Amino acid sequence: MALEAFSNGEFVDPDRAVISGRDAGLLHGVGLFETMAAIHGRIIALDRHLERLLTSARTLGLPIPFEQSELALAVEQTLKRNGLVEARIRLTMTPGSLSLLAAARGQAPASPPRPTVHIEVTPPVVYAPSYFEDGILATVAPRAINPFEPTAGHKTLNYWSRLILLGRAAAAGAGEVICLSTTNHLVEGAVSNLFLVRNGVLYTPPARDEVTDPSSPSGVLPGITRSLILDLAAECGIEVVRCELEISDLLDADEVFLTNSSWHILPVRQVERKAIGNARPGPVTMRLRSEYTKRHLDA
Repeated sequence: MALEAFSNGEFVDPDRAVISGRDAGLLHGVGLFETMAAIHGRIIALDRHLERLLTSARTLGLPIPFEQSELALAVEQTLKRNGLVEARIRLTMTPGSLSLLAAARGQAPASPPRPTVHIEVTPPVVYAPSYFEDGILATVAPRAINPFEPTAGHKTLNYWSRLILLGRAAAAGAGEVICLSTTNHLVEGAVSNLFLVRNGVLYTPPARDEVTDPSSPSGVLPGITRSLILDLAAECGIEVVRCELEISDLLDADEVFLTNSSWHILPVRQVERKAIGNARPGPVTMRLRSEYTKRHLDA
């Protein structure tokens, strides 16, 4: 079946979508994106994804060409138009050919900017059941994330460094790489949020929007699946602690798992050469995965 993409208000062949050669997303990697999952024709946490996107756009000064309700309708129509009930959805937004430096100086552009909004749906990646039943090996990144960098904790197009880390991790037989900050605190995975379990308590590094002290910012993305897990843990009576964590906390944890919109909840059995717990997914991880599946994947 030929798929169609939503590109600036029109449905087109994804291979024939047109972007200006002056688009700041192409020239400078300026832009934001969201990756969402559709299960049984329903998009998981669509509103939360769009709220995060628009919050980042306002914070970083990215022009917003559509209202949230218009973006939601475009995402839903793209999914429906392609006839997929299980899908991976990618929404990309860039400022178009707008010169951000000129705008900052108060200079009017030669022509009105046309921000780019592009939405594609594709069949979801299917992972082997053993991925979740056995857990994965994770490595630790050789370089740190700077939480003071203005785009830290936002889902920007600048993913090259993370993809390099993922490639090196894959070459070592690992499924994800865990990143530290320049202050040597745990941040997140290259494409996921991080959770630890100690003595039945769930720990996670605080996200960008959970820190109020500007002298101690967080580079952690406020993940959407992360937020669903935090809600679910509270409903299940599992104590949650958001705090700065160190590498020793990771290596000494009883359980470790990662979250994103594709994996949902992915257990980690080993970090580098150190087994986590008994090198099997632990009871808190499996309970949360079971409840998450009931609430969001089986509904």
